[in-house]
Amino acid sequence: MNVLILGSGGREHALAWKLSQSSLCNRLYIAPGNAGTAMCGDNVAILPGDHEAIGRFVLSHDVDMVVVGPEEPLVKGLGDHFRSDEALSRVLFFGPGASGARLEGSKAFAKAFMEAYGIPTPAYRSFSCEQLEDGLAHIDSLGPPYVLKADGLAAGKGVVICDDRQEARDTLKEMLCEGLFGQASKTVVIEEFLRGRELSAFVITDGKHYVTLPQAKDYKRIGEKDTGANTGGMGTVSPVPFASKGLLEKIERRIIQPTISGLQAEGIPYCGFIFFGLMVKDNDPYVIEYNVRMGDPEAEVILPRISSDLLTLMEAACKGDLEGYHLDISRQYALCVMLASGGYPGEYDKGFEISTVDESPGRKLFYAGVKRTDNKLVTDGGRVMAVTAMDKDLEKARVIAYDMARQIDFKGKYYRRDIGKDLLTYI
Repeated sequence: MNVLILGSGGREHALAWKLSQSSLCNRLYIAPGNAGTAMCGDNVAILPGDHEAIGRFVLSHDVDMVVVGPEEPLVKGLGDHFRSDEALSRVLFFGPGASGARLEGSKAFAKAFMEAYGIPTPAYRSFSCEQLEDGLAHIDSLGPPYVLKADGLAAGKGVVICDDRQEARDTLKEMLCEGLFGQASKTVVIEEFLRGRELSAFVITDGKHYVTLPQAKDYKRIGEKDTGANTGGMGTVSPVPFASKGLLEKIERRIIQPTISGLQAEGIPYCGFIFFGLMVKDNDPYVIEYNVRMGDPEAEVILPRISSDLLTLMEAACKGDLEGYHLDISRQYALCVMLASGGYPGEYDKGFEISTVDESPGRKLFYAGVKRTDNKLVTDGGRVMAVTAMDKDLEKARVIAYDMARQIDFKGKYYRRDIGKDLLTYI
């Protein structure tokens, strides 16, 4: 089977690394890829948003399956483009069409969907610029902190949490009427703030049946002890020690099953990942957000724990054959530390040479913002490299990961030093 992965980050390197191990995989292409994916397959100079170029490449290179890494091509209907084209419709496409991708592409749609199907989520209201005064009055009726979410895609930066009421009022005006996040914040969701423990849950679904993947805990803030600005993710751990059997049963019964049933009731076909961003309060799970793709850097700890052939699983999902599917999961802990450029998530410089470390069983580097220039690895993004370590003991996994993180070097290197530390008390 010839496979094309779309994307260029650490998630795509993890996907390429995993899929390249499959006995089904003949040729693997990644568009546009990075220096890491080039070690797993052939990088292709095509952007994920170029529907026509992707289609031409798929047909000219006999691609049998397309796997979409980032959310934007899905929200913009790449799946529909394939399924509506006679020549492309024979290709297995792993990812939902635009209707299913609205779960991530529109916060207001997702909240209404959850409300309609009884899926627990924080209380909310949505506002447009024309409803600014109503939105301001709603803020005045709440207590801090205030959670404001741009309705559309905003490159992971569309959620603002304000501790001060006046700051929340000013931010709402900037989002709705001054284009703070462009078209993404033409509608803003104001959501109840829940204080609890974050948890990421994942499934692969064919629209009727699903296979549960390992859970993970993501560390989104740039600073230690969860301080500072939100990022795309500074580290992850899987499995999550506080995710008890009882909690996982609640997640499946109250959230996963109603989501799949809701998609069927709405007549929305769906093949691909569903990522449930959860908040656990008093041992009850609430959905904070849906994503319609694998998370990043969650992929860098989840995929190494999957012992089964991932490409076989994806093929079964594309063909609607997931009923009764069994997945083998390693019992080891996987811990990922993200190495970032100095200044991220704000402005940062790039082009600095990277020195890496040798990999071995239980020690893996997933490249994100990395490119190869003059046979040297150089920084090419805010999040540069994910350092993943595995061990049956979480503390040992932390020691291995941080030993690797210290040895890797590039100018301005920054990383959090507390990934997974808070979870040790649950073991």
